[in-house]
Amino acid sequence: MKVAVIGLGVEGKKAIKSLKNRNHQIYATDLNKEIILKEKDVDLDLGFHDEDKIFSADAVALSPGLWQTPLGKKVKKSKILLSDKINTHRSIFTIGVTGTNGKTTTSFLIKSILEKAGMDVLIGGNAGGGFDGYSELILEADGDKYQVMIVEVCDMTLDYAEHCFDFDLVVATNIGADHLNHHQSLENYAHNLGAFLKSKHSLLNKQDKYLVEISKNLVNFSFYDKTSYPLLLFGEFNKINAGAAETVAQFLKIKQDIIKDSLENFNPIKGRIKSFNIQGSHIVVGKTDNVGAIQEVLKEGDFPVMVVGTPRKEEKWRFQILEEVYKSHPETIILFPGLEDTTSLGVKKLISLGFEGEVKIIKELNQLPEIIKPYISFKNIFIGGNGQNKIMKIQNYIESLSKG
Repeated sequence: MKVAVIGLGVEGKKAIKSLKNRNHQIYATDLNKEIILKEKDVDLDLGFHDEDKIFSADAVALSPGLWQTPLGKKVKKSKILLSDKINTHRSIFTIGVTGTNGKTTTSFLIKSILEKAGMDVLIGGNAGGGFDGYSELILEADGDKYQVMIVEVCDMTLDYAEHCFDFDLVVATNIGADHLNHHQSLENYAHNLGAFLKSKHSLLNKQDKYLVEISKNLVNFSFYDKTSYPLLLFGEFNKINAGAAETVAQFLKIKQDIIKDSLENFNPIKGRIKSFNIQGSHIVVGKTDNVGAIQEVLKEGDFPVMVVGTPRKEEKWRFQILEEVYKSHPETIILFPGLEDTTSLGVKKLISLGFEGEVKIIKELNQLPEIIKPYISFKNIFIGGNGQNKIMKIQNYIESLSKG
């Protein structure tokens, strides 16, 4: 099959990888002339879209970011999207997990329970969250047999996911201040999510005020709350994530002893919040790239030393995490380039807030061990912020210390 891939951001590049793994022919295109594509044997156009090649393809993998563009609308109208041409995934019981924070952990908690109950589970979705993308799910479902599919749905791709998948159940974790360049406001996001949930059976976090408000316009919904089971996961917020997974499992009539065993023995996912006790220090490490995420972590204790990855320059709302860091009154703040080297902007932000403690900057991750070494054994340390891949590397380092 020949497939046109339009838009070569994270989702598009992962679509190419998924298609190449299955020996499909690929035409790829993006208006950005600076795109670097690692895959070989791809018919590539940069700086323009060749519509003859697009509409002569057997199917099209369209970037969610192009969903509302004129070309995107033309592709949708032509009914040649990959999700239109391949339909196997639509026959699988499909659970969507969406919201600002907790999507990945909740998705894997659900998967753990269902697999322990003997189900064949396919999980994936949101490429920006670390999965292999929506195209991978559609292609994989067509090549093997699964009883349940779990789709992590990024809050910026609600319309896209609405078209590509038939959701039997949707979990909404929370609504927070992220991707505001897309939503413009929390109210807009809440409105869009409400529209997405309106025709679906929804499970809503009862502690989220926006979801409680959304529920007033829904017909088929239930609330969930914290699980009562003890967890290996850090933080009260993960008890809410586990409560979501427990409610999904109960909806599917899975035995409570299976639910209990799965939740109590579930280990943290790489890159997500994990805590370590090393030489008397409590070290918490994980991606916390928006205000809501870091607020939840800081509710759990005091961290005199905080190591924070900085966001991209244009993502001004993400710099608000430094306001939360400042309000927690740390003695030392260490900044590193998370998604982009905006550490100088981070320092300016801290100065403008009136932070009078110690500020350090590291440009390379290999500097971190030497920087934090003096604090281990007598200071609690938080490491997070932006830059999932870098935070995973840091987490691996801290884990090696805990085992050493």
